[in-house]
Amino acid sequence: MNKKPKKFYITTSIAYTNSFPHLGFALELVQADIISRHHRILGEEVFFLTGTDEHGQKICWAAEKANKKPKDFTDDLSGQFKQLTEKLNLSNDDFIRTTDHKRHWPAVQIVWNKIKENGDIYKKKYQGLYCVGCEAFITKKDLVDGKCKVHLKEPEKTEEENYFFKLSKYSSKIKELIEKDEIQIIPQERKNEMLSFIEQGLEDISFSRPSKDLKWGIPVPNDDSQTIYVWADALTNYISALDYPSGANFKKFWPADIHFLGKDILRFHAIIWPAMLLSLKLPLFKKIFVHGFITSAGQKMSKSLGNVIDPLELIAKYGADSVRYYLLREISSTEDGDFTYEKFEKRYNSDLASGLGNLTARIIALDSKLKNQKIILKKKNGEKKEKKSLVFLNPKILILISKTQKKCGKALREFKFNEALIAIWDLISFCDEYIEKEKPWEKSEKQFSTIGDLLIALKKIARMLKPFLPETSEKILNQLKAKKGQPIFPRLPLFGDKNSGGQGKI
Repeated sequence: MNKKPKKFYITTSIAYTNSFPHLGFALELVQADIISRHHRILGEEVFFLTGTDEHGQKICWAAEKANKKPKDFTDDLSGQFKQLTEKLNLSNDDFIRTTDHKRHWPAVQIVWNKIKENGDIYKKKYQGLYCVGCEAFITKKDLVDGKCKVHLKEPEKTEEENYFFKLSKYSSKIKELIEKDEIQIIPQERKNEMLSFIEQGLEDISFSRPSKDLKWGIPVPNDDSQTIYVWADALTNYISALDYPSGANFKKFWPADIHFLGKDILRFHAIIWPAMLLSLKLPLFKKIFVHGFITSAGQKMSKSLGNVIDPLELIAKYGADSVRYYLLREISSTEDGDFTYEKFEKRYNSDLASGLGNLTARIIALDSKLKNQKIILKKKNGEKKEKKSLVFLNPKILILISKTQKKCGKALREFKFNEALIAIWDLISFCDEYIEKEKPWEKSEKQFSTIGDLLIALKKIARMLKPFLPETSEKILNQLKAKKGQPIFPRLPLFGDKNSGGQGKI
């Protein structure tokens, strides 16, 4: 009797459509895609979700500034984010939009009604500090020198009557879940941050805004004077995309195995989202993986500084796998990382062009040259025998391949993408050294077996690269079948040359 494949549900956060896609979100998409592809290779049934968050005050303002209606504005930007998933060659199964009236809105309204029925939503007048950047009321403990520590702007003093969610009711339970890793937060540093925040005390949070102040959003059921809080709306995407509450995908894939997101929105996912699920009496997601930010030449990316990197332009210039490789190899999985075109092109030339690309070309060229070649071996009795088949494989290479596969698997389980790639590139370097040592272009008794070693190693390298560089992996495997090579990563001119692909230092 065949066992059903294990299910695996993975999500990114949903991108906020007040501006075009940025490189930091591309990092998140690629990281999640690696894990998605890895679990598919393991034979699991994977559902991989991403999408766009399209309601809120900031979007109204951005649309007004662009002289567009919010719907037209978000349609355009959501299209750009969807295009990014395609250009990055993502394996996502779905792309959810919070403006989807058929799929998302009904789920949000059901969630609202159920939480209210459970006694966790109430209405009251409130005076507090509202951060437009966070789209949330914040407290004095969230301020540094009177400014929001995330957006570095003074919050607005606001007084209004809203619906509130009883977040405080779930404070001790959420703390216990995080402490025991029933909700596992990776890395440990982020887990400690959330526990420290909870220990300061959780207050009930505003779960709506007056519709006169926030027209672009989902109305509160049976009260059109209020609009549902953007985060209560956005977080629901993880179940609305599965056709909550009774859809087949919801029954099959929920709870989520892992949410990928940036450190600036961790609090909403680690505290508000589990509280909502507890109120709904739904199973809790299992893990949160938190990545850092990408700076540009050491500076925060900013439109005013002119240093924002458009991932779509980067992909158009260098190719999807080149961008994927830089993000995974150069940027630490969980810490902030830096981007410059100089660093990008240096990494491209050293690792992709001179490393993987050159090794692939050399091995396939050697194999093609040897394809019809006859090697005559003299026996002791003077007879001659034609040798066309492989005889011995170097056990050192086989052992190294096995060790690399284990290192790669362990690194993926620990979300250490750069360490997985380092292990693969160590094997690439060994193969280059092996070619120089054995000189398989010269006729010898070991010529066939040496090239056989290299062919096996290259095939294994291509397969190990499949989650990371899917297009490149496929190209290498196809070239091995055809025994005919094409340049995979043409070398770029040195950075700063007039013909360089680079755009100068940022």
